Amino acid sequence: MELIRDLIPLQSAIQAWRRQSQGIALVPTMGNLHAGHLSLVREAKRIAERVVVSLFVNPLQFGPTEDFSAYPRTLESDRNALAAEGVDLLFAPTVQTLYPRGQADQTLVVVPASLSEILCGASRPGHFTGVATVVCKLLHLVQPDIALFGEKDFQQLLVIRRMVADLNLPVIIHGMPTVREPDGLAMSSRNTYLSEAERAIAPELYGTLRRSIERFQRGDSLPSVEQRALEELKDLGFQPDYVQIRRQADLHRPEEEDTALVILGAARLGKARLIDNQCFMKGGG
Repeated sequence: MELIRDLIPLQSAIQAWRRQSQGIALVPTMGNLHAGHLSLVREAKRIAERVVVSLFVNPLQFGPTEDFSAYPRTLESDRNALAAEGVDLLFAPTVQTLYPRGQADQTLVVVPASLSEILCGASRPGHFTGVATVVCKLLHLVQPDIALFGEKDFQQLLVIRRMVADLNLPVIIHGMPTVREPDGLAMSSRNTYLSEAERAIAPELYGTLRRSIERFQRGDSLPSVEQRALEELKDLGFQPDYVQIRRQADLHRPEEEDTALVILGAARLGKARLIDNQCFMKGGG
């Protein structure tokens, strides 16, 4: 596996593959890789001749009080894991490489507020502008046929799909199911922030979402389901941000006729901000 940090060697490698008409898949990450990331890599290898993984902790998507400096950086172990999976190229640029004029003087990609400033976007202003900007840059640099993202970050996945559609980018965005620990906790790099006691509680975020779906399917009103979920999380020791049921297609509030829904939740537990979701069909479990 080749490790590339600069743009010109990256472009040379991509051009060589293109001359051979080889399909390219991209798996964008911020590193500190876990089994969820590796499931994306394995799917990428299944569907494309060449696989590129990017590793970049993107400062644009972190707020001023968030954990950019503390975010775990594990390049060597990540590199070894990706090499063992048969990845062709690891692109690990510096901040200076991707933002040579600095973040304050960077052209930004802004997805409409109706999608990017709700839910996580409401509590993390500018977060999805940072995500859309860096993903747009990576798609332009790598020029993949397909890019793979996990469904744990469901709102992020929809933001990226909207950006790709609106900008007519020639790439397929492929979402992959959330990979969970045996007790149901969604795998996340931020799980390393959890203490032993917090780790024992953390799966209850997913449990609360599942119980909320059951209550909604039984006929409880949407506001009562969401409010009960918030109270349940507080009682369990979380500091909930939101629990909401939305349409899968665009994260708008569901109308009576909508059937493809998703419940999304975010809550702090100690130093960790955990997110999770579950898609379901109204009336169908």
